[in-house]
Amino acid sequence: MVHPQSTPPVALAATAGSESRRKAWSLTALLVVLYVVNYGDKAAFGIIAQALGEELGISAAQIGLVGSLFFFAFTVGGFFAGALNRWMSLRTVLLVLALVWAAAMLPLVVAATFAVLIGSRMLLGFAEGPSSALIHTAAYSWHPSSRRGFPGALLASAASVAKIVLAPLLAYLSVTFGWRSALITMAVIGIVWCVFWLRFWEVGPYIPAKATGPAKKARGAEDEDTAASDSDEPRVPWARIFLTRTFLTGVPLVASIYALVTVVLTWLPSYFEVGLGFSRLEAGSMLAIPSIVGLISLIGGTLLSDYLLARGWSSRVVRIVGPSLLVIVGGGILCLLPSIENAAAAVAIVSIGYGVGVVVLPLSNAAVSEICPPQQTAGTLGVFLALMAIGGLVGPYVTGLIVDAAASPGLGYATAFQVLGIAAAVSAVLTLLFADPERDKVIVRSAAAQA
Repeated sequence: MVHPQSTPPVALAATAGSESRRKAWSLTALLVVLYVVNYGDKAAFGIIAQALGEELGISAAQIGLVGSLFFFAFTVGGFFAGALNRWMSLRTVLLVLALVWAAAMLPLVVAATFAVLIGSRMLLGFAEGPSSALIHTAAYSWHPSSRRGFPGALLASAASVAKIVLAPLLAYLSVTFGWRSALITMAVIGIVWCVFWLRFWEVGPYIPAKATGPAKKARGAEDEDTAASDSDEPRVPWARIFLTRTFLTGVPLVASIYALVTVVLTWLPSYFEVGLGFSRLEAGSMLAIPSIVGLISLIGGTLLSDYLLARGWSSRVVRIVGPSLLVIVGGGILCLLPSIENAAAAVAIVSIGYGVGVVVLPLSNAAVSEICPPQQTAGTLGVFLALMAIGGLVGPYVTGLIVDAAASPGLGYATAFQVLGIAAAVSAVLTLLFADPERDKVIVRSAAAQA
């Protein structure tokens, strides 16, 4: 009797591994879309601010207050990421948060008052606060620690994608159909995303507390032992994680870069128009230039970091030394801005100084996720990203103070970027001197061993 030829086990393993990687990247893409929605919600307020202020009769200072209150709520909400991850699955919690974002868009459409504006933006900020850590945790569940740089870069690039793709769409809708149409559009996009999320999401194998069922079967054979050993790691005291030198020096670094990101989002068109003499249409369109530079930096830098880690380079060199040196270079470039009189050169300096520095965001997230046990990833990143958001609370407001006190708006904006560059460079020097995720990973785990 002739038996049909069976598929060799090696071929089956290769097929399973290929399917697992396709699923990992498709679900990572779904999370990137959610993050784009997150930044689109932020961009929508800046786009409609002028028309909204005219209709409600509120001042620029009141608009600025609303922005500060948003980031205050965002920072507070970030501290709840770990608790939400314990109370609900990643599938449920991100669905709930996305629905809250969509709902937060609508009260202002129905009743446009200053009180409703404050309430809706604070609700949005509070709901978006924990989402950053949870989105990163969900993405990291499909990627082992050594390969998290590029997925993190894709998530970080959501800010650039939102400014390049969504912002022009929202601006067109706002001008053509009124500012309410921009909010309605973001609500609809968020609800549509929820449909896809419910249909396709499942957690990956690298967050062991949730790695059961189909996700466990999807794990690649090459990482089986690593994932299995990770799942056996006990929890450690939170203070042990938060007091590591990698965490303590990483917070001011990412906060200073996030301050730069929010200042670019809030003030850069004004600098291009008032300070450099471009038209309003040119200034708005040129907002994409730093975002494109940043996108290239994020993708290229993290692809290189993952390649070097796979080749045996240390995590400190790849995730700490390289990015910190880039931030120092970027900060030094921004320090030149007040002395530059040529408009094109000023645009180039802002774009390069901003672009080379933002790569530190995904690599710092990956470094911090490395030092903690996998089941504490959401809580660790929740605190880390909530503290990072303080940069968004401080940066735009301080920029406004500097501009008001300067001899001219153009000099004020240039000086503000110079101050941000100095703050980022100093923070990068501290990280360069003291941070080491591999060392701190050992220190954190020794706490569990001694318990």
